[in-house]
Amino acid sequence: MSAVRYLALVPVASVMLGPFFCNRVTPFLFGLPFLLSWMALSLAMTSVVMYIVYRFDPRNAPGYVEYTEQGE
Repeated sequence: MSAVRYLALVPVASVMLGPFFCNRVTPFLFGLPFLLSWMALSLAMTSVVMYIVYRFDPRNAPGYVEYTEQGE
């Protein structure tokens, strides 16, 4: 497993651990409470991270052919 795939754990950790550290209302970002802003930014970050993982996966390279054994 490629090391870049471990990057996919960052959004999961952000969503799961974020509320423990960002459970505040007072700082407003973009007119939203801080926790809601954190979740919205985590959602956007998830899209970016998944795109990076997709681009670095060698199975998505042009011309990649997956060889399988033929059953007898």
